[in-house]
Amino acid sequence: MKSSNKFQAAALAAIAATTGFAISATAPASAHHHKEKAQPNIVEIAQSTGVHNTLVAAVTAADLAGTLQNPGPFTVFAPTDTAFAKLPAGTVDNLLKPENKGTLTNVLVYHAVSGSVTAGDLVALINKHGGEATITTLAGADLTARLSGDTVVITDAAGRAAAVTQTDVMASNGIIHVTDGVFLPG
Repeated sequence: MKSSNKFQAAALAAIAATTGFAISATAPASAHHHKEKAQPNIVEIAQSTGVHNTLVAAVTAADLAGTLQNPGPFTVFAPTDTAFAKLPAGTVDNLLKPENKGTLTNVLVYHAVSGSVTAGDLVALINKHGGEATITTLAGADLTARLSGDTVVITDAAGRAAAVTQTDVMASNGIIHVTDGVFLPG
């Protein structure tokens, strides 16, 4: 029986810091005194994609937009609108109700890890630990990352798997990896 290796978010952040964190830094102002537009943060990127409207609505309903605009860094596994649409009918509407704000918050922070973890960092962790890496999210619950060919597949606590369909979307305060599924804790 293969034992799963558990990593705390701090360990992931430390690995990320030594293997490519500098990539996500914002460029300095131009020498010609033209002010460059700052790199957008995680929320601004999600708002601009056109495929993360449900995620943005959920982040807003949970009052997490301010948190995800903080310096971080954070790594967010961001489900698309299509991913949310795969959930059983009524799930999203139910989560968005004010009385379910706590549950919604738990679902959303289950998609985030402290630190900047690139796809390369994650693949290295998977390979280093025998084909899977268990990641502790900001919700305090675990996700398991494995490779399926060249694709990173993340499995939640209930055994639901989602593929990472786009990697390393750099934000001023972290990294976004787009997923084709929504993670639900326990």
